[in-house]
Amino acid sequence: MSNSDDASDGVSKGLQVDLFHPETEREPGDGNIQKWGFDVHPVVFPAALLIIGLFVVVTLVLGQQAATVYSDIRGFFEGNFGWFYLLSVNIFIVTLLFFAVSKYGKIRLGGVEAETEFSTFSWMAMLFSAGMGIGLMFYSVSEPLYYVSNVPGFYSAEAGTGEAGIAAVTQTFFHWGFHPWAIYGLVGLGLAFFSFNRGLPLTFRSIFWPLLGERIYGWPGHVIDLVSVFATLFGLATSLGLGVAQINTGLSYILGSSMLGVANVPTGTIPQILLIVAITLIATASVAAGLDAGVRRLSTLNVYLMFTLLGFLLIVGPTIFIFSTWVQGLGAYFGDLLTLSFFTGALGEGATTVHAWTVFYWAWWIAWSPFVGMFVARISKGRTIREFVLGVLVLPSLFSTIWLAAFGGSGLFNTLMGNGSVLATYNDVGQTVAMFAMLDQFPIGAISGLVAVLLVVTFFVTSSDSGSLVVDHLTSGGKHDVPRAQRIFWAMTEGGVAALLLYGGGEASLNALQTAAIATGFPFAIILVVMCYTVYLGLKNEYDVLASEEFKERIDEMTDEEFDINTSGTEVVTDIRDTGADVSDD
Repeated sequence: MSNSDDASDGVSKGLQVDLFHPETEREPGDGNIQKWGFDVHPVVFPAALLIIGLFVVVTLVLGQQAATVYSDIRGFFEGNFGWFYLLSVNIFIVTLLFFAVSKYGKIRLGGVEAETEFSTFSWMAMLFSAGMGIGLMFYSVSEPLYYVSNVPGFYSAEAGTGEAGIAAVTQTFFHWGFHPWAIYGLVGLGLAFFSFNRGLPLTFRSIFWPLLGERIYGWPGHVIDLVSVFATLFGLATSLGLGVAQINTGLSYILGSSMLGVANVPTGTIPQILLIVAITLIATASVAAGLDAGVRRLSTLNVYLMFTLLGFLLIVGPTIFIFSTWVQGLGAYFGDLLTLSFFTGALGEGATTVHAWTVFYWAWWIAWSPFVGMFVARISKGRTIREFVLGVLVLPSLFSTIWLAAFGGSGLFNTLMGNGSVLATYNDVGQTVAMFAMLDQFPIGAISGLVAVLLVVTFFVTSSDSGSLVVDHLTSGGKHDVPRAQRIFWAMTEGGVAALLLYGGGEASLNALQTAAIATGFPFAIILVVMCYTVYLGLKNEYDVLASEEFKERIDEMTDEEFDINTSGTEVVTDIRDTGADVSDD
């Protein structure tokens, strides 16, 4: 970087600090303990380890009793506050769209002269890999198959008919469309804004600065971050443990007698623990390499594999049926979106689907929002609010519908117009092999099935290493860069928790802890509703400063001495001046 670049960067950063950062002496991680290659928060880090250890021990020792308690807590919130989940996520969508289309859409995450760290393609690849990839691999075939046989109560269609098929596609689009990405987008926007624009820690506590001020550095902030660590680590650990079941059964199905018949792959606890170890080692290597060298490259590989598998299915599968299903599904989705968004099933039939699927999904997305939202925030510096919302809310949602139409639509094609073997396998073996049974209906099904297994593995790895980075931020006082040893520690801890639970109690223990993690969805839903207001306050303050005379005067005071003026410096002044003018003109 040249001297002029250093000068312009320094003035830009100084401008952001002088005019936009809150008046506080605190810095992210300023009270950390630095020892043995770690840089950790003195309260959050040890308390997180204690909570993790305590919950693992309680879950293993109490077994079914712990599972029952976790399930009762989750059932209480979902049964009594399902309406609140539905309402709150709708609020998140409206809030995000308001921020994007309003005068606040021009505000840039990181300040007036912030630059993007990653290309648009890499940015999209990483946020999609962390947010939805593994879920789409698991549910894209099995969920529509379930609905075609068990039609959601919102629709009046007979099971096993074409009408049931479109109902299945519409309901699946609804669950994987705008609503989950609105949750992640709101959290990512709030965390990115308060961290990059306000200089506050990159943790959940920072979003409460407009309400709590300096108290975010006290016990209220500690509790908020600890709940975030709990939801993130246990959500990832249980998903890792449960997800290896899909890999294990998928390999057994492909390599066993059903497809290739070349090897008898055992299924059960020990093979799945070995898979956890392998995935954890790969994730540890990736997270040790860092965000750019490890996570970005692996996320890019994920996207290429997804496009390869999607393109293959579009060529060898029922191409016309897939595109027709996508177009008709989009029409039904957009047509029913408003009603579906507020449908509780309280008046008439449909409550079962709402509670068993929709409320479950919303609670799960909200429980995962600290993980995905913080990761999205970490990679989104330099994007405008409008660009951020378009990239996080709209584009991934539309791609999800294409994926679901291709894979779910192919499963429905076999069920409604073919021999029905995919649905039969789903009913006999379970949802873990639904995708592989569907791919088996087309040429080189074994090879495409192995590619699907590889994609599941890489998605798990990217979820694991991005989750480890998030826990690092939470337990290091919100610092953007943490030591490599610390990143490795959390990646290993996550895999260790999953393996220990699987070994000690099988899938029952993992399911129990997953249920406990989802139970945090209700308090987080309340936090996110408050977050809508705090982000609004932050953006309003930023806009007011950009439109103020003080901002204009501060730009005019940038002299030749401050800049050592040349072409680069002149461009910086011009860009900042234009930013203020654009805002004040609105």
